[in-house]
Amino acid sequence: QVQLQESGPGLVKPSQTLSLTCTVSGGTITTKYYGWSWIRQPPGKGLEWMGVIGYDGSTYYSPALQSRTSISRDTSKNQFSLQLSSVTPEDTAVYYCAAARLGVAVWSYWGQGTQVTVSS
Repeated sequence: QVQLQESGPGLVKPSQTLSLTCTVSGGTITTKYYGWSWIRQPPGKGLEWMGVIGYDGSTYYSPALQSRTSISRDTSKNQFSLQLSSVTPEDTAVYYCAAARLGVAVWSYWGQGTQVTVSS
């Protein structure tokens, strides 16, 4: 059973960079045809897909966030990470990491989510 676990600071100051890591167990992030995504849910709003890193290291980002988002991976640790720069209070959300076969718009595996608040 694949399990995902988010980790990172719960509080970030405006204009700083939000950094989160997702640790994967029970599977590997190089498993063919899988993509590893970051998704967030601001309070009172729906889920927002932010971007994905594929099994081959390729990355794709939401056009709305592309200029501020970077997703990377460490295959030796079986982890992938999110960096979101120049954050504002509007970036306050529960952040999830999730996995799905590339091209499928249903995520098979989810982390439990981590609350990130942007505030001075």
